[in-house]
Amino acid sequence: MASTRLKYLSLGVLVFQTTSLVLTMRYSRTLQGDGPRYLASSAVVTAELLKIIACVMLVFKEHSYSVRALNSVLRQEIAQKPVETLKLAIPSGIYTLQNNLLYVALSNLDAATYQVTYQLKILTTALFSVSMLGRRLGVYQWLSLLILMGGVALVQWPSDSPASPETEQLTTGSQLVGLVAVLVACCSSGFAGVYFEKILKESKQSVWVRNIQLGMFGLVFGVIGMLAYDGDRVREHGMFQGYNSLTCVVVALQALGGLVIAAVIKYADNILKGFATSLSIILSTLISYFWLEDFVPTSVFFMGAVLVIVATFLYGYEGKPAPNPSRA
Repeated sequence: MASTRLKYLSLGVLVFQTTSLVLTMRYSRTLQGDGPRYLASSAVVTAELLKIIACVMLVFKEHSYSVRALNSVLRQEIAQKPVETLKLAIPSGIYTLQNNLLYVALSNLDAATYQVTYQLKILTTALFSVSMLGRRLGVYQWLSLLILMGGVALVQWPSDSPASPETEQLTTGSQLVGLVAVLVACCSSGFAGVYFEKILKESKQSVWVRNIQLGMFGLVFGVIGMLAYDGDRVREHGMFQGYNSLTCVVVALQALGGLVIAAVIKYADNILKGFATSLSIILSTLISYFWLEDFVPTSVFFMGAVLVIVATFLYGYEGKPAPNPSRA
């Protein structure tokens, strides 16, 4: 019972975190201010560093705030197990690639097309869960996945309002680049998430130790990406150019999101996490309408919202997978 409560608590926190991250990130990237805008690559690196620090503190707490015990755990689980540590390089590298691809997609696709297409990661996660974890999904779960994708597509369906000048500037070629980028990101997201889940469930290591290992590689890959794409601007204005209090909030939410996702994977699975992300999109749209006042809901939006809610309950109805006789 406690595990069930913890699972749904993690999902609820994930919905809140994702919703607040979307709103604050959008506002921070569109806010007009003096001086250069903060670099997205720098924010990713800073979030990884903050996540490592947070995980080290959590391990420190797990061992009764003993510096000697913390030192021993980090040495035994990371330094003395290089093969186990290197396993995390694969999902970490894929996550770094995924983040870069999403920036490419958002640079070439409008927000509605991006959000609808990116929800295909739920389907890819389900497929990788079946193939890599041997998970068996019932008919209702597959049906709920289809309903969810249809509902999110309706929620994010473009309106009939006139296209903005920025949208008109998008060429067919750039839209194709954005579409390919988001499709590859969907596949990489599904594979990396399920791969990380497989590692967590096959190991007795603390989830926080695993996240330290994941963050170490993420930090290295992130720095390499930052220097490769924004090296000139970093050398000219510094890594933390354009940072303000709002940027710090975005970075903190990104770091918290990684830890919450780890908890969701530990107590639930990647597909259920996808439903929480979809619900957060709906909440973001509602807040955009009532608070930011930059969205006008339509009947198609309400229809999609109902479908997503139905899909969520339908998936929960088949929440326990059928036993797999091939596993001991």
